Amino acid sequence: MTRALTLGLLLAVIAALALRCPQLAVRPMHNDEGLNAIKLRTLWEKGSYQYDPQEFHGPTLPYITLAWVKLTGVADFAQLNEIQLRAVTVIFGLGLILLLPLVADGLGPRATICTAFLTAVSPAMVFYSRYYIHEMLLVFFAFLALAAGWRYTRSRKIGWALLAGAAMGLMQATKETFVLTLAAAGAALALTALWNRASESNLDKFQYNVKHIIAALIAWFVVVIVLFSSFFTNAQGPLDSVRTYLPWLHRVGGASPHIHPWGFYLERVVFFHPGKGPIWSEGLILGLAIVGAVAAFLRRGIAEGRAGFVRFLAFYTFILTVIYSGIDYKTPWCLLNFWHGMILLAGVGCLALIHWLRALSLKFAMSFGLLAGAAQLACQAWQAGVTYASAPANPYVYAQTAPDILNLMERVNGVARMNTQKDQMVIKVMAPESEYGPLPWYLRGFAHVGFWGELAPDPYASVLIVSTKFGATLDAKGTHVMTGIFELRPQVFFELYVESNLWNSYVSVPKARTQP
Repeated sequence: MTRALTLGLLLAVIAALALRCPQLAVRPMHNDEGLNAIKLRTLWEKGSYQYDPQEFHGPTLPYITLAWVKLTGVADFAQLNEIQLRAVTVIFGLGLILLLPLVADGLGPRATICTAFLTAVSPAMVFYSRYYIHEMLLVFFAFLALAAGWRYTRSRKIGWALLAGAAMGLMQATKETFVLTLAAAGAALALTALWNRASESNLDKFQYNVKHIIAALIAWFVVVIVLFSSFFTNAQGPLDSVRTYLPWLHRVGGASPHIHPWGFYLERVVFFHPGKGPIWSEGLILGLAIVGAVAAFLRRGIAEGRAGFVRFLAFYTFILTVIYSGIDYKTPWCLLNFWHGMILLAGVGCLALIHWLRALSLKFAMSFGLLAGAAQLACQAWQAGVTYASAPANPYVYAQTAPDILNLMERVNGVARMNTQKDQMVIKVMAPESEYGPLPWYLRGFAHVGFWGELAPDPYASVLIVSTKFGATLDAKGTHVMTGIFELRPQVFFELYVESNLWNSYVSVPKARTQP
Protein backbone atom coordinates (compact mmCIF):
# COMPACT_ATOMS: atom_id res chain seq x y z
CA MET A 1 0.00 0.00 0.00
CA THR A 2 1.08 3.55 -0.65
CA ARG A 3 1.48 5.96 2.25
CA ALA A 4 -1.50 7.97 1.05
CA LEU A 5 -3.73 4.89 1.00
CA THR A 6 -2.52 3.79 4.43
CA LEU A 7 -3.13 7.24 5.91
CA GLY A 8 -6.55 7.49 4.24
CA LEU A 9 -7.67 4.13 5.61
CA LEU A 10 -6.36 5.01 9.07
CA LEU A 11 -8.35 8.25 9.12
CA ALA A 12 -11.44 6.40 7.88
CA VAL A 13 -11.10 3.85 10.68
CA ILE A 14 -10.83 6.67 13.23
CA ALA A 15 -13.99 8.27 11.82
CA ALA A 16 -15.74 4.89 11.91
CA LEU A 17 -14.77 4.33 15.54
CA ALA A 18 -15.95 7.83 16.49
CA LEU A 19 -19.41 7.07 15.09
CA ARG A 20 -19.75 3.42 16.16
CA CYS A 21 -18.37 3.26 19.70
CA PRO A 22 -19.86 6.10 21.80
CA GLN A 23 -22.92 5.24 23.88
CA LEU A 24 -23.24 1.70 22.54
CA ALA A 25 -25.76 0.89 25.28
CA VAL A 26 -28.01 3.90 24.62
CA ARG A 27 -30.52 1.85 22.61
CA PRO A 28 -32.46 -0.84 24.50
CA MET A 29 -31.76 -4.37 23.30
CA HIS A 30 -33.92 -5.32 20.34
CA ASN A 31 -35.85 -8.58 20.54
CA ASP A 32 -33.48 -10.18 18.00
CA GLU A 33 -30.44 -9.01 19.94
CA GLY A 34 -31.87 -10.52 23.11
CA LEU A 35 -32.56 -13.84 21.36
CA ASN A 36 -29.02 -13.92 19.97
CA ALA A 37 -27.67 -13.25 23.45
CA ILE A 38 -29.67 -16.14 24.91
CA LYS A 39 -28.36 -18.46 22.17
CA LEU A 40 -24.89 -17.35 23.19
CA ARG A 41 -25.73 -18.25 26.79
CA THR A 42 -26.67 -21.78 25.75
CA LEU A 43 -23.38 -22.18 23.89
CA TRP A 44 -21.41 -20.69 26.78
CA GLU A 45 -22.98 -22.87 29.47
CA LYS A 46 -23.55 -26.11 27.53
CA GLY A 47 -20.56 -26.02 25.20
CA SER A 48 -22.40 -26.58 21.91
CA TYR A 49 -24.72 -24.77 19.51
CA GLN A 50 -27.85 -26.57 18.34
CA TYR A 51 -28.70 -25.06 14.97
CA ASP A 52 -32.43 -24.49 14.58
CA PRO A 53 -33.55 -24.63 10.91
CA GLN A 54 -36.75 -22.76 11.82
CA GLU A 55 -35.23 -19.67 13.44
CA PHE A 56 -32.22 -17.80 14.83
CA HIS A 57 -29.78 -18.20 11.88
CA GLY A 58 -26.33 -19.79 11.87
CA PRO A 59 -23.60 -20.37 14.46
CA THR A 60 -20.90 -17.85 13.49
CA LEU A 61 -22.27 -15.02 15.67
CA PRO A 62 -22.40 -17.00 18.96
CA TYR A 63 -19.07 -18.74 18.35
CA ILE A 64 -17.27 -15.52 17.50
CA THR A 65 -18.91 -13.73 20.44
CA LEU A 66 -17.87 -16.51 22.80
CA ALA A 67 -14.27 -16.16 21.64
CA TRP A 68 -14.53 -12.40 22.12
CA VAL A 69 -15.91 -12.52 25.67
CA LYS A 70 -13.32 -15.12 26.66
CA LEU A 71 -10.60 -12.91 25.23
CA THR A 72 -11.87 -9.86 27.10
CA GLY A 73 -12.18 -11.77 30.38
CA VAL A 74 -15.94 -11.73 31.02
CA ALA A 75 -16.51 -14.07 33.95
CA ASP A 76 -20.01 -15.33 33.20
CA PHE A 77 -23.14 -14.52 31.24
CA ALA A 78 -24.71 -12.51 34.05
CA GLN A 79 -21.74 -10.10 33.90
CA LEU A 80 -22.09 -9.57 30.14
CA ASN A 81 -23.47 -6.22 28.95
CA GLU A 82 -24.75 -4.59 25.78
CA ILE A 83 -21.46 -2.86 25.02
CA GLN A 84 -19.50 -6.12 25.07
CA LEU A 85 -22.01 -7.79 22.76
CA ARG A 86 -22.30 -4.94 20.29
CA ALA A 87 -18.53 -4.56 20.17
CA VAL A 88 -18.52 -7.75 18.07
CA THR A 89 -20.56 -6.22 15.26
CA VAL A 90 -18.63 -2.94 15.58
CA ILE A 91 -15.44 -4.91 14.85
CA PHE A 92 -16.95 -6.49 11.74
CA GLY A 93 -18.23 -3.09 10.60
CA LEU A 94 -14.66 -1.78 10.85
CA GLY A 95 -13.52 -4.90 9.02
CA LEU A 96 -15.27 -3.68 5.87
CA ILE A 97 -12.75 -0.83 5.80
CA LEU A 98 -9.77 -3.00 6.71
CA LEU A 99 -10.52 -5.39 3.81
CA LEU A 100 -10.38 -2.60 1.24
CA PRO A 101 -6.64 -2.93 0.47
CA LEU A 102 -7.47 -6.32 -1.10
CA VAL A 103 -9.45 -4.57 -3.84
CA ALA A 104 -7.54 -1.29 -4.00
CA ASP A 105 -6.04 -2.15 -7.39
CA GLY A 106 -9.53 -2.89 -8.70
CA LEU A 107 -11.17 0.28 -7.42
CA GLY A 108 -8.10 2.48 -7.67
CA PRO A 109 -6.18 3.80 -4.61
CA ARG A 110 -7.96 7.16 -4.38
CA ALA A 111 -11.36 5.59 -5.01
CA THR A 112 -10.54 3.12 -2.23
CA ILE A 113 -9.96 5.98 0.20
CA CYS A 114 -13.31 7.52 -0.81
CA THR A 115 -14.99 4.14 -0.32
CA ALA A 116 -13.42 3.84 3.13
CA PHE A 117 -14.84 7.18 4.25
CA LEU A 118 -18.28 6.47 2.81
CA THR A 119 -18.28 3.13 4.65
CA ALA A 120 -17.28 4.96 7.83
CA VAL A 121 -20.07 7.56 7.66
CA SER A 122 -22.97 5.69 6.02
CA PRO A 123 -25.85 5.92 8.54
CA ALA A 124 -27.03 2.40 7.68
CA MET A 125 -23.55 0.95 8.17
CA VAL A 126 -23.10 2.83 11.44
CA PHE A 127 -26.51 1.93 12.87
CA TYR A 128 -26.27 -1.79 12.14
CA SER A 129 -22.64 -2.00 13.22
CA ARG A 130 -24.07 -1.11 16.64
CA TYR A 131 -26.65 -3.90 16.41
CA TYR A 132 -25.97 -7.40 17.76
CA ILE A 133 -27.43 -9.36 14.85
CA HIS A 134 -25.97 -11.49 12.05
CA GLU A 135 -26.21 -9.05 9.15
CA MET A 136 -22.91 -7.21 9.56
CA LEU A 137 -21.07 -10.53 9.75
CA LEU A 138 -22.80 -11.70 6.57
CA VAL A 139 -21.79 -8.53 4.70
CA PHE A 140 -18.21 -8.84 5.96
CA PHE A 141 -17.84 -12.48 4.91
CA ALA A 142 -19.43 -11.72 1.53
CA PHE A 143 -16.92 -8.93 0.94
CA LEU A 144 -14.09 -11.21 2.11
CA ALA A 145 -15.18 -13.83 -0.45
CA LEU A 146 -15.34 -11.24 -3.25
CA ALA A 147 -12.02 -9.68 -2.28
CA ALA A 148 -10.27 -13.05 -2.03
CA GLY A 149 -11.77 -14.04 -5.38
CA TRP A 150 -10.42 -10.84 -6.92
CA ARG A 151 -6.98 -11.48 -5.47
CA TYR A 152 -7.10 -15.00 -6.93
CA THR A 153 -7.83 -13.65 -10.41
CA ARG A 154 -4.79 -11.39 -10.05
CA SER A 155 -2.34 -13.96 -8.65
CA ARG A 156 -3.74 -17.45 -9.45
CA LYS A 157 -2.47 -18.54 -6.02
CA ILE A 158 -4.35 -21.35 -4.32
CA GLY A 159 -4.27 -19.56 -0.95
CA TRP A 160 -6.70 -16.93 -2.19
CA ALA A 161 -8.98 -19.61 -3.61
CA LEU A 162 -8.99 -21.38 -0.23
CA LEU A 163 -9.77 -18.12 1.55
CA ALA A 164 -12.65 -17.39 -0.84
CA GLY A 165 -14.07 -20.87 -0.24
CA ALA A 166 -13.74 -20.56 3.53
CA ALA A 167 -15.44 -17.14 3.39
CA MET A 168 -18.39 -18.65 1.50
CA GLY A 169 -18.63 -21.33 4.17
CA LEU A 170 -18.69 -18.60 6.82
CA MET A 171 -21.42 -16.81 4.86
CA GLN A 172 -23.54 -19.95 4.88
CA ALA A 173 -22.86 -20.49 8.58
CA THR A 174 -23.97 -16.92 9.30
CA LYS A 175 -27.34 -16.56 7.61
CA GLU A 176 -29.50 -18.48 5.18
CA THR A 177 -29.83 -15.51 2.80
CA PHE A 178 -26.22 -16.05 1.70
CA VAL A 179 -27.71 -17.86 -1.32
CA LEU A 180 -28.98 -14.53 -2.63
CA THR A 181 -25.46 -13.11 -2.55
CA LEU A 182 -24.11 -16.17 -4.36
CA ALA A 183 -26.84 -15.94 -6.99
CA ALA A 184 -26.08 -12.26 -7.61
CA ALA A 185 -22.32 -12.92 -7.77
CA GLY A 186 -22.79 -15.81 -10.20
CA ALA A 187 -25.06 -13.79 -12.47
CA ALA A 188 -22.65 -10.84 -12.31
CA LEU A 189 -19.72 -13.06 -13.36
CA ALA A 190 -21.70 -14.35 -16.33
CA LEU A 191 -22.83 -10.88 -17.40
CA THR A 192 -19.32 -9.47 -17.04
CA ALA A 193 -17.94 -12.26 -19.24
CA LEU A 194 -20.62 -11.61 -21.85
CA TRP A 195 -19.92 -7.88 -21.80
CA ASN A 196 -16.19 -8.47 -22.22
CA ARG A 197 -16.84 -10.84 -25.11
CA ALA A 198 -19.23 -8.42 -26.82
CA SER A 199 -16.75 -5.57 -26.44
CA GLU A 200 -13.90 -7.85 -27.55
CA SER A 201 -12.01 -7.04 -24.37
CA ASN A 202 -9.67 -9.66 -22.95
CA LEU A 203 -8.24 -7.31 -20.35
CA ASP A 204 -10.37 -8.72 -17.54
CA LYS A 205 -10.83 -12.29 -18.74
CA PHE A 206 -11.31 -14.64 -15.80
CA GLN A 207 -8.83 -17.52 -15.74
CA TYR A 208 -8.75 -20.28 -13.17
CA ASN A 209 -7.24 -23.63 -12.30
CA VAL A 210 -9.82 -26.43 -11.85
CA LYS A 211 -7.84 -27.89 -8.94
CA HIS A 212 -7.93 -24.55 -7.19
CA ILE A 213 -11.70 -24.31 -7.61
CA ILE A 214 -12.10 -27.80 -6.18
CA ALA A 215 -9.88 -26.82 -3.25
CA ALA A 216 -12.07 -23.77 -2.63
CA LEU A 217 -15.21 -25.93 -2.63
CA ILE A 218 -13.60 -28.31 -0.15
CA ALA A 219 -12.70 -25.38 2.13
CA TRP A 220 -16.32 -24.21 1.91
CA PHE A 221 -17.61 -27.71 2.74
CA VAL A 222 -15.23 -28.14 5.70
CA VAL A 223 -16.25 -24.82 7.28
CA VAL A 224 -19.94 -25.66 6.91
CA ILE A 225 -19.53 -29.15 8.41
CA VAL A 226 -17.42 -27.96 11.35
CA LEU A 227 -19.64 -25.03 12.32
CA PHE A 228 -23.09 -26.51 11.71
CA SER A 229 -22.09 -29.69 13.53
CA SER A 230 -20.93 -27.53 16.44
CA PHE A 231 -17.43 -28.95 16.10
CA PHE A 232 -18.76 -32.48 15.54
CA THR A 233 -21.17 -32.53 18.50
CA ASN A 234 -24.39 -32.12 16.46
CA ALA A 235 -24.47 -34.61 13.59
CA GLN A 236 -27.75 -33.38 12.11
CA GLY A 237 -26.63 -29.74 11.99
CA PRO A 238 -25.21 -29.81 8.43
CA LEU A 239 -28.40 -31.47 7.17
CA ASP A 240 -30.51 -28.91 9.00
CA SER A 241 -28.59 -26.19 7.17
CA VAL A 242 -30.24 -27.53 4.00
CA ARG A 243 -33.64 -28.26 5.55
CA THR A 244 -33.87 -24.65 6.68
CA TYR A 245 -34.91 -23.47 3.22
CA LEU A 246 -38.37 -25.05 3.53
CA PRO A 247 -39.56 -22.72 6.34
CA TRP A 248 -37.70 -19.77 4.84
CA LEU A 249 -39.34 -20.26 1.47
CA HIS A 250 -42.67 -20.36 3.31
CA ARG A 251 -41.96 -16.94 4.81
CA VAL A 252 -40.76 -15.49 1.54
CA GLY A 253 -44.07 -16.63 0.06
CA GLY A 254 -45.95 -14.31 2.41
CA ALA A 255 -46.40 -16.29 5.64
CA SER A 256 -44.81 -13.59 7.80
CA PRO A 257 -45.67 -10.27 9.47
CA HIS A 258 -42.61 -8.76 7.74
CA ILE A 259 -44.21 -8.35 4.31
CA HIS A 260 -43.46 -5.00 2.69
CA PRO A 261 -43.67 -3.43 -0.80
CA TRP A 262 -40.76 -3.47 -3.25
CA GLY A 263 -39.63 0.09 -2.40
CA PHE A 264 -39.27 -0.59 1.33
CA TYR A 265 -35.45 -0.57 1.31
CA LEU A 266 -34.89 2.28 -1.13
CA GLU A 267 -37.32 4.48 0.78
CA ARG A 268 -35.16 4.11 3.86
CA VAL A 269 -31.85 4.93 2.22
CA VAL A 270 -32.92 7.47 -0.42
CA PHE A 271 -35.55 9.62 1.33
CA PHE A 272 -37.26 8.96 4.65
CA HIS A 273 -39.33 11.56 6.50
CA PRO A 274 -42.25 10.16 8.50
CA GLY A 275 -43.45 13.61 9.56
CA LYS A 276 -41.63 13.96 12.86
CA GLY A 277 -37.90 14.14 13.22
CA PRO A 278 -35.22 14.94 10.63
CA ILE A 279 -35.13 14.12 6.95
CA TRP A 280 -32.95 11.09 6.27
CA SER A 281 -31.21 10.42 2.99
CA GLU A 282 -28.20 8.49 1.74
CA GLY A 283 -29.13 9.52 -1.78
CA LEU A 284 -25.59 10.86 -2.24
CA ILE A 285 -24.25 7.31 -2.08
CA LEU A 286 -26.83 6.01 -4.54
CA GLY A 287 -26.11 8.84 -6.97
CA LEU A 288 -22.36 8.30 -6.75
CA ALA A 289 -22.86 4.54 -7.21
CA ILE A 290 -24.70 5.17 -10.47
CA VAL A 291 -21.89 7.48 -11.60
CA GLY A 292 -19.31 4.81 -10.72
CA ALA A 293 -21.20 2.18 -12.72
CA VAL A 294 -21.54 4.49 -15.72
CA ALA A 295 -17.82 5.28 -15.57
CA ALA A 296 -17.01 1.57 -15.62
CA PHE A 297 -19.18 0.78 -18.60
CA LEU A 298 -18.02 3.84 -20.55
CA ARG A 299 -14.39 3.46 -19.36
CA ARG A 300 -14.31 7.13 -18.49
CA GLY A 301 -12.80 8.41 -15.26
CA ILE A 302 -11.65 5.01 -14.11
CA ALA A 303 -8.09 4.89 -15.39
CA GLU A 304 -6.49 4.02 -12.09
CA GLY A 305 -8.86 1.11 -11.43
CA ARG A 306 -9.77 -1.88 -13.53
CA ALA A 307 -13.04 -1.33 -15.36
CA GLY A 308 -13.87 -5.03 -15.50
CA PHE A 309 -13.84 -5.37 -11.71
CA VAL A 310 -16.04 -2.31 -11.27
CA ARG A 311 -18.44 -3.58 -13.96
CA PHE A 312 -18.70 -6.84 -12.03
CA LEU A 313 -19.49 -4.84 -8.87
CA ALA A 314 -22.15 -2.90 -10.78
CA PHE A 315 -23.86 -6.05 -12.08
CA TYR A 316 -23.56 -7.71 -8.67
CA THR A 317 -24.93 -4.73 -6.73
CA PHE A 318 -27.87 -3.92 -8.95
CA ILE A 319 -28.88 -7.59 -9.28
CA LEU A 320 -28.74 -7.99 -5.50
CA THR A 321 -30.80 -4.81 -5.08
CA VAL A 322 -33.46 -6.18 -7.41
CA ILE A 323 -33.49 -9.57 -5.63
CA TYR A 324 -33.92 -8.11 -2.16
CA SER A 325 -36.47 -5.55 -3.33
CA GLY A 326 -38.46 -8.21 -5.16
CA ILE A 327 -38.81 -10.50 -2.14
CA ASP A 328 -41.90 -9.58 -0.13
CA TYR A 329 -40.28 -10.61 3.18
CA LYS A 330 -38.24 -7.59 4.28
CA THR A 331 -36.48 -6.43 7.40
CA PRO A 332 -34.48 -3.20 7.05
CA TRP A 333 -31.07 -4.60 8.04
CA CYS A 334 -31.12 -6.84 4.95
CA LEU A 335 -30.46 -3.76 2.82
CA LEU A 336 -26.84 -3.81 4.01
CA ASN A 337 -26.12 -6.64 1.59
CA PHE A 338 -26.63 -4.51 -1.52
CA TRP A 339 -25.88 -1.17 0.12
CA HIS A 340 -22.29 -2.18 0.70
CA GLY A 341 -21.96 -2.76 -3.04
CA MET A 342 -23.42 0.72 -3.62
CA ILE A 343 -20.75 2.18 -1.34
CA LEU A 344 -17.97 0.41 -3.27
CA LEU A 345 -19.32 1.84 -6.52
CA ALA A 346 -19.80 5.27 -4.92
CA GLY A 347 -16.11 5.47 -4.10
CA VAL A 348 -15.38 5.01 -7.80
CA GLY A 349 -18.06 7.58 -8.62
CA CYS A 350 -16.34 10.22 -6.48
CA LEU A 351 -13.16 10.01 -8.55
CA ALA A 352 -15.07 9.80 -11.83
CA LEU A 353 -16.95 13.03 -11.13
CA ILE A 354 -13.75 14.87 -10.33
CA HIS A 355 -12.03 13.40 -13.38
CA TRP A 356 -14.85 14.46 -15.72
CA LEU A 357 -14.41 18.12 -14.77
CA ARG A 358 -11.77 19.95 -16.79
CA ALA A 359 -11.19 23.16 -14.86
CA LEU A 360 -9.10 22.91 -11.72
CA SER A 361 -11.47 25.25 -9.88
CA LEU A 362 -14.38 22.94 -10.67
CA LYS A 363 -12.42 19.95 -9.43
CA PHE A 364 -11.79 21.74 -6.12
CA ALA A 365 -15.45 22.74 -5.89
CA MET A 366 -16.58 19.16 -6.53
CA SER A 367 -14.12 17.82 -3.95
CA PHE A 368 -15.42 20.31 -1.39
CA GLY A 369 -19.01 19.37 -2.21
CA LEU A 370 -18.27 15.67 -1.74
CA LEU A 371 -16.57 16.37 1.60
CA ALA A 372 -19.61 18.39 2.70
CA GLY A 373 -21.87 15.54 1.64
CA ALA A 374 -19.79 13.04 3.62
CA ALA A 375 -19.93 15.33 6.67
CA GLN A 376 -23.70 15.52 6.37
CA LEU A 377 -23.85 11.71 6.22
CA ALA A 378 -21.72 11.57 9.35
CA CYS A 379 -24.20 13.87 11.14
CA GLN A 380 -27.06 11.58 10.10
CA ALA A 381 -25.04 8.57 11.28
CA TRP A 382 -24.65 10.12 14.73
CA GLN A 383 -28.36 10.86 14.89
CA ALA A 384 -29.19 7.30 13.80
CA GLY A 385 -26.82 5.67 16.26
CA VAL A 386 -27.28 7.92 19.29
CA THR A 387 -29.82 10.77 19.15
CA TYR A 388 -32.65 8.80 17.51
CA ALA A 389 -31.30 5.34 18.34
CA SER A 390 -34.69 3.90 19.33
CA ALA A 391 -37.08 6.44 17.79
CA PRO A 392 -39.67 5.40 15.17
CA ALA A 393 -38.54 8.47 13.17
CA ASN A 394 -35.26 6.62 12.49
CA PRO A 395 -35.49 4.73 9.15
CA TYR A 396 -33.36 1.88 10.51
CA VAL A 397 -35.41 1.31 13.66
CA TYR A 398 -37.77 -1.65 13.28
CA ALA A 399 -39.95 -3.29 15.95
CA GLN A 400 -37.58 -1.69 18.44
CA THR A 401 -37.85 -2.33 22.17
CA ALA A 402 -39.24 0.77 23.87
CA PRO A 403 -37.05 2.69 26.35
CA ASP A 404 -39.79 1.96 28.92
CA ILE A 405 -38.22 -1.47 29.42
CA LEU A 406 -35.40 0.30 31.26
CA ASN A 407 -37.96 1.78 33.65
CA LEU A 408 -39.42 -1.68 34.19
CA MET A 409 -35.99 -3.12 34.97
CA GLU A 410 -35.13 -0.23 37.27
CA ARG A 411 -38.21 -1.06 39.31
CA VAL A 412 -37.58 -4.82 39.30
CA ASN A 413 -33.98 -4.30 40.39
CA GLY A 414 -35.06 -1.85 43.07
CA VAL A 415 -37.58 -4.34 44.44
CA ALA A 416 -34.95 -7.08 44.39
CA ARG A 417 -32.65 -4.96 46.56
CA MET A 418 -35.40 -4.87 49.20
CA ASN A 419 -35.93 -8.64 49.00
CA THR A 420 -33.86 -10.78 51.35
CA GLN A 421 -33.30 -13.21 48.48
CA LYS A 422 -31.78 -10.53 46.19
CA ASP A 423 -30.88 -12.16 42.86
CA GLN A 424 -32.44 -15.43 44.05
CA MET A 425 -35.86 -13.78 44.06
CA VAL A 426 -38.50 -15.68 42.05
CA ILE A 427 -39.84 -13.86 38.98
CA LYS A 428 -42.63 -15.16 36.75
CA VAL A 429 -43.16 -13.78 33.24
CA MET A 430 -46.46 -14.58 31.54
CA ALA A 431 -47.09 -13.48 27.97
CA PRO A 432 -47.50 -14.84 24.45
CA GLU A 433 -44.10 -16.22 23.51
CA SER A 434 -43.71 -13.77 20.63
CA GLU A 435 -43.97 -10.86 23.10
CA TYR A 436 -41.26 -11.78 25.61
CA GLY A 437 -38.91 -9.57 23.64
CA PRO A 438 -35.54 -9.16 25.26
CA LEU A 439 -36.85 -9.85 28.80
CA PRO A 440 -34.72 -13.03 29.17
CA TRP A 441 -31.67 -10.85 28.51
CA TYR A 442 -32.65 -8.13 30.95
CA LEU A 443 -33.51 -10.67 33.66
CA ARG A 444 -30.25 -12.61 33.18
CA GLY A 445 -28.94 -11.59 36.60
CA PHE A 446 -31.75 -13.44 38.41
CA ALA A 447 -31.37 -17.14 39.11
CA HIS A 448 -35.06 -18.07 39.29
CA VAL A 449 -37.01 -16.71 36.34
CA GLY A 450 -39.83 -18.67 34.69
CA PHE A 451 -41.64 -17.98 31.41
CA TRP A 452 -45.18 -19.03 30.50
CA GLY A 453 -47.08 -18.47 27.27
CA GLU A 454 -50.30 -18.12 29.27
CA LEU A 455 -51.31 -17.46 32.87
CA ALA A 456 -49.48 -20.03 34.96
CA PRO A 457 -51.59 -22.49 37.01
CA ASP A 458 -49.95 -20.97 40.10
CA PRO A 459 -49.17 -17.44 38.92
CA TYR A 460 -47.91 -15.96 42.17
CA ALA A 461 -44.30 -15.17 43.09
CA SER A 462 -42.35 -12.22 44.48
CA VAL A 463 -42.52 -10.41 41.14
CA LEU A 464 -44.87 -11.03 38.20
CA ILE A 465 -44.49 -9.54 34.73
CA VAL A 466 -47.72 -10.18 32.83
CA SER A 467 -49.02 -9.25 29.38
CA THR A 468 -51.94 -6.86 29.51
CA LYS A 469 -53.64 -9.12 26.93
CA PHE A 470 -54.40 -11.60 29.70
CA GLY A 471 -56.42 -9.13 31.82
CA ALA A 472 -54.87 -10.90 34.78
CA THR A 473 -56.01 -8.70 37.75
CA LEU A 474 -53.57 -10.62 39.97
CA ASP A 475 -53.90 -7.90 42.61
CA ALA A 476 -57.51 -8.89 43.31
CA LYS A 477 -56.57 -11.12 46.27
CA GLY A 478 -54.69 -8.33 48.01
CA THR A 479 -51.45 -10.33 48.19
CA HIS A 480 -49.89 -8.38 45.30
CA VAL A 481 -49.90 -4.81 44.04
CA MET A 482 -50.03 -3.89 40.37
CA THR A 483 -47.30 -1.25 40.36
CA GLY A 484 -47.42 -0.05 36.77
CA ILE A 485 -47.91 -0.75 33.08
CA PHE A 486 -44.84 -0.70 30.86
CA GLU A 487 -44.47 -0.66 27.08
CA LEU A 488 -41.95 -3.21 25.79
CA ARG A 489 -42.52 -2.65 22.08
CA PRO A 490 -45.02 -0.54 20.15
CA GLN A 491 -48.48 -1.62 21.34
CA VAL A 492 -47.05 -4.42 23.53
CA PHE A 493 -47.70 -3.71 27.23
CA PHE A 494 -46.91 -5.55 30.45
CA GLU A 495 -48.20 -5.20 33.99
CA LEU A 496 -45.78 -5.44 36.91
CA TYR A 497 -47.11 -7.09 40.08
CA VAL A 498 -45.12 -7.14 43.33
CA GLU A 499 -45.88 -8.85 46.64
CA SER A 500 -47.60 -6.31 48.86
CA ASN A 501 -45.13 -6.49 51.77
CA LEU A 502 -42.18 -6.27 49.38
CA TRP A 503 -43.71 -3.29 47.61
CA ASN A 504 -44.34 -1.49 50.90
CA SER A 505 -40.69 -1.97 51.82
CA TYR A 506 -39.62 -0.63 48.43
CA VAL A 507 -41.73 2.55 48.52
CA SER A 508 -40.82 3.28 52.15
CA VAL A 509 -37.14 3.66 51.27
CA PRO A 510 -36.93 6.08 48.30
CA LYS A 511 -33.13 5.84 48.07
CA ALA A 512 -33.42 2.14 47.29
CA ARG A 513 -34.81 3.03 43.89
CA THR A 514 -31.78 5.10 42.90
CA GLN A 515 -28.87 3.24 44.46
CA PRO A 516 -26.60 1.57 41.88
